[in-house]
Formats: sequence, structure tokens, C-alpha cells
Amino acid sequence: MSVPTQKRFKNPRAQHDFKGRTCSIVAVGSYVPERVLTNADLEKMMDTSDEWITTRTGIKERRIAADNEFTSDIGAKAALLAMKRADIAPDQIDLIIVATITPDMLFPSTACLVQQKIGAKRAAAFDIEAACSGFIYGLEIGQQFIMSRTYDTVLVIGAEKLSSIIDWTDRNTGVLFGDGGGAAILQNRPDSHGLLTACMGADGSKGGLLSMPAGGSQCPATAKSVSDRLHYLRMDGKETFKNAVNAMYKAANEVLQRCELEISQIKCVIPHQANRRIIDAVAERLNAKPEQVFINLEKYGNTSAASVAIALDEAVQCGRIQSGDLLLLLVFGAGLTWGAAVIEW
Repeated sequence: MSVPTQKRFKNPRAQHDFKGRTCSIVAVGSYVPERVLTNADLEKMMDTSDEWITTRTGIKERRIAADNEFTSDIGAKAALLAMKRADIAPDQIDLIIVATITPDMLFPSTACLVQQKIGAKRAAAFDIEAACSGFIYGLEIGQQFIMSRTYDTVLVIGAEKLSSIIDWTDRNTGVLFGDGGGAAILQNRPDSHGLLTACMGADGSKGGLLSMPAGGSQCPATAKSVSDRLHYLRMDGKETFKNAVNAMYKAANEVLQRCELEISQIKCVIPHQANRRIIDAVAERLNAKPEQVFINLEKYGNTSAASVAIALDEAVQCGRIQSGDLLLLLVFGAGLTWGAAVIEW
């Protein structure tokens, strides 16, 4: 007589008294704009080359939204696909969380605009800003509402129109970023542990490494701020690279230790898709095998808060992830911010 195999990991959430209420991602969806901007196209726009971009970043192309296509449109399209796959009607959504650094406008929130576009009239809605770390921050926030029984269905979206804040004369940043969105539906699923644990971190003392200086209360829009090109993304690439590798490696170790897991037990590692050299460096330090790490960076570039969400959807759709698999998500972004999550699919 065979003995059923026991799950060989710890669920850190079990220590909390939520009456056994867990939180799972029941469906995902993503959307990227139609327009493709290749490295060859960028060669005509700035002093760069396909060889220079590919060897330093791993990026071959990225998607660029149309002039009349905004972050709320991108997020709504990703959300509608996730809702369709989960068979969730708009009036079943209790809360919408949108992670973005490129909102349609400073206010109202992009989440409220998404709410209107998908017809989720019952839902509360708000934005969060954690740059490229936003999707994991959003998952962790959404999970709290599910576990506490405040809400039954939470929609988490990472969406960006980064092309609207890119200086296309700067080859150090202009080659890196693209537009897109990803969405996840969170619910309690009794037969799954779901989101096992997550960690989040920040270091505001290094906020200047990656920022958009103007447009807020510190530097409102003026003719001078525009002429000085302060409304574009700026980055210290070398220091950002170093901090990204260290932060994601430490975050990964933290969540794995909480669950008493070894990296070999993780079926799929989905890191923030910022730079191939960053991904390779983190994977090497974790002793992750190449076949464990999901990468779609070459097609989309860095889509900030949408990055991990889009990659998660593609990994699911292409069969890299099956029910019961353990996933490790890793993120790093401006702030500085970072995070990691372990999920039983």
C-alpha cells in the first residue's frame, strides 16, 4: 500500500489565525501593444547598435503603445483576459489594485479608470507605486484582504506606458524599457496553499539612482523643467545593477528559508525582466539551473511593474507551470524597492 507523498515545504501563513483562509492566483492575463520597436529601429534614433544593446542587456525588441493608448487601457485589457480565464464577472470583483509608475494622470488613480473600463462597479480601487517591484507589493496587499475575509475577489494589475517618460536620445535608458501589462485574480482556493510567503524591502537613501526628477510637488512642471529634460526617467546603471543583484538574491533566500525550501524544489523562477546580466547573476548566486529560470526579456524589455506579471502569464500559457508547482518571483525597482514571493500554483 503506497503512502501519499507529503508536501515538503512549510507554509509560513499557517502561523496566523485566519481560520484556514488562504489566497491563490486563480487566473492571469497579459497584454502588450502591437507596435514592435526593434534594436534596428533604435539604431536610427540614437547612437547605438543591435550588438551593443544585446550584449549588455539581452533585449532584442520592445512594445510601444499607440498615442491614444494609455496605462489604464493596457491594464484593462490584461484584466479582462484574466477575468475571462477565471470566469469572473465584473460585479464579482471586490477590489482593484494597480501598480504603476506611469499613471494616466496624477489623479484620479489609474485603478479607478480601469474599474470603469472593465465595468467593475462594485470594486474599491487604488494605485500603488513601487516601480518594478509593484506587482509583488500588489499581490501581498491583495492577499491580506483575502486572508482577513474583507474581500473574496481581488484584481491585481501591473501596467506601464514607459514610452511616455523615456528620453529617446539617451542610449543608456532608451534601449531598456517597453510598454505592457499583466493581471492576476486572487481568491481563496481551499485545495491549494497559494501564496506561501512574500517579503518586501526598500531603501529610500538610494532613491536618486533611478527616478524621474520632475512632475511632482518637489519640482512641478515649468518651462525650465521641460527644457532641462527632467520629465524623463534617469538611471545610474552601474549602481542600480549592483543593488538589484544583491537585493533580489537576499530576498530570494529570505522567502526560501521561511518555507524551508531549497532552490532545487522550485519549478520556475520568474525574475524581474530588467537586464539579462542581472538575471544571470542572481540565478548563479542562487544555484538555479537555466531551465528553472523563465526569461522573456528579449521580446519586451523592462516593463517595470508589468514585468513579472507578463512573464508569469506567458510561463503559464506555454506550460512551464502546472498545478502544484512551486514558483519563486523576484523583483527590484526604483525607490529602491525589492521583493520576493513563493507560490504554490
